Amino acid sequence: MTVAAPSRPDLPIRDAASVLLVRQGAAGPAVLMGQRGAAAAFMPSKFVFPGGAVDPGDAALPFAAPLNQGCAARLAVGDCPPAALAGAAIRELWEETGLRLGRPGIWPGTWPAATGTDPSDWAGFAEAGLLPDASPLHFVFRAITPPGRPRRFDARFFLADAEAVCGDPDDFRRATDELSFLHWVPLAEARRLDLPFITEVVLAEVAALCAEGLHQPETVPFFDNSGPVSTFRRIGAAA
Repeated sequence: MTVAAPSRPDLPIRDAASVLLVRQGAAGPAVLMGQRGAAAAFMPSKFVFPGGAVDPGDAALPFAAPLNQGCAARLAVGDCPPAALAGAAIRELWEETGLRLGRPGIWPGTWPAATGTDPSDWAGFAEAGLLPDASPLHFVFRAITPPGRPRRFDARFFLADAEAVCGDPDDFRRATDELSFLHWVPLAEARRLDLPFITEVVLAEVAALCAEGLHQPETVPFFDNSGPVSTFRRIGAAA
């Protein structure tokens, strides 16, 4: 399927990662979402999943456990290291919600000075005796922002079970102010919110995965808007 896209010059595309944290509720599966500020340059006032751009130090994190092999293989289709995307996903979840995907462990004495990473990004992990844990992450969607937007991202979306969170999944006291109205939204109701188009598409995909049980899918949908023509394909599909 191809659709003509605007041909005007556009901004650089930044690698990014988002997390769909899901738990079972009385009304079925629920996903954690928050609202972007009205003054935000990108997707103002929209409800989104926690996420953001990859930082230089994300690939050098001392993970308690790595990504599962299927997830890493699908993420390898691209220029950004899978470990960097996993690190960004865990960091953004921590910064925007105050929730930690981690396991007990000791941070190496040479980190983060040797990686150029801001220690404040992970102080809450280290103080709690936790290392970031990539093993709960399942890569389920990829989308590149179309031309003409104020910012452009090559976003990878991860699905994770809230049971992997260390601590209370309702405790958002450590969250920054990047997202407001953080709450668990039943998947059956999430599409009633004011959502970006791609968020609606990802929610539909995740609803189907949750019905089957959380796992790494054999193929991952990819909306590729990197060139003059928009293309949809599935990463991992047979040639």
